[in-house]
Amino acid sequence: MRFEEPLPLQSGAVLPAYELAYETYGTLNATRSNAVLVCHALNASHHVAGSAPDGSLGWWDNLVGPGKPLDTNRFFVIGINNPGSCFGSTGPMHANPATGRPWGADFPVVTVEDWVEAQARLLSRLGIEQLAAVIGGSLGGMQALAWALHHPQRVRHVAAIATAPNLSAQNIAFNEVARRAIVTDPDFHGGHFYSHGVVPGRGLRVARMLGHITYLSDDAMEARFGRRLQAGEAAPLAYSTREIEFAVESYLRHQGDKFSTYFDANTYLLITRALDYFDPARAHGGSLKAAFAAARGLRFLVVSFTTDWRFAPARSREIVKALVDNDIAVNYAEIAAPQGHDAFLLDDARYHAVVRAWFERIDREPQAPAGLAPAASGDDGSVATVGTDGGSSKRGAADDHSNNGDGGDGGGGGE
Repeated sequence: MRFEEPLPLQSGAVLPAYELAYETYGTLNATRSNAVLVCHALNASHHVAGSAPDGSLGWWDNLVGPGKPLDTNRFFVIGINNPGSCFGSTGPMHANPATGRPWGADFPVVTVEDWVEAQARLLSRLGIEQLAAVIGGSLGGMQALAWALHHPQRVRHVAAIATAPNLSAQNIAFNEVARRAIVTDPDFHGGHFYSHGVVPGRGLRVARMLGHITYLSDDAMEARFGRRLQAGEAAPLAYSTREIEFAVESYLRHQGDKFSTYFDANTYLLITRALDYFDPARAHGGSLKAAFAAARGLRFLVVSFTTDWRFAPARSREIVKALVDNDIAVNYAEIAAPQGHDAFLLDDARYHAVVRAWFERIDREPQAPAGLAPAASGDDGSVATVGTDGGSSKRGAADDHSNNGDGGDGGGGGE
């Protein structure tokens, strides 16, 4: 979908005419009150569910679809590719109208809040003035939170999964190492590698390998790889510092090689920086409670996973506390799952049961007129902790179903 009206950005820059790729699933009801926005994470896209023309499944296909926890027989689901991404929406690889050449490193820095504003414009164009819910995991969860803070009258329910109210110093550090791997690649050419006919593949590979380590738990990596030798336990050691010796090395190199064939280096820089900048409490003197005061009247679901050390359960509990302190209705589920951060993309019966029950409750609610969110009832304001065990699609004008990896973020995709 093309937008001629420029998009003002948090940085003070402006994104001129741009296009957003999107897909929809299910049917919008007569009152336009059953729409659910799914926000994507770092290397995912608007292709949320079902099969793309290239045969790839949507990155959250196990959660979204007919009869699934987010049931498209009941809800009209929208996936939007964010500006700056590389899966169809306007991004660094597209032409800068001021020069006629690819934007490259000149593409303006975008933030989570900028993405939400772009999403809101597309929803308005579709005639959707209020969402039944917005849901996202990891970076997508940050976008869901931003919807509650910046457009509380346009959404009734918010689900934030495996996310945080801001990045820790350690998380920012991981992002910086990944960015340095990319910008120091000789093929980066200051971000204008398109005109040189090359890709900074080495940097992208290292960035992806680092990311995969943070998306998996120590237990998951030990169970999957341990100290297993790639050539087999009976094989002699190669005594090489450059060749693959251990199975985990082969896995990381494979993921890095694959990522470098489809993801854009400038997009990686932009999205990781958007992660760094997200911090709603900053505008309120560091008070998360004050930041979430704008979300009064909404209902929340917050989900975390016990072995997620990238966005640990303690970070989700910060969000829950800020909501409770504002007397905002919230349900909290802390799921015991061994996979680490990637658990939000994988099959887990308890996790999916929580999401299913939450959406079933939304479906049973009286439909609110557009623009008017129903007040939260008292019995929805409790905090519940669970899980303590060890359609047709429509595409925007710029839609381009590039391969978006292991089911988007799946199998080690994280943020």
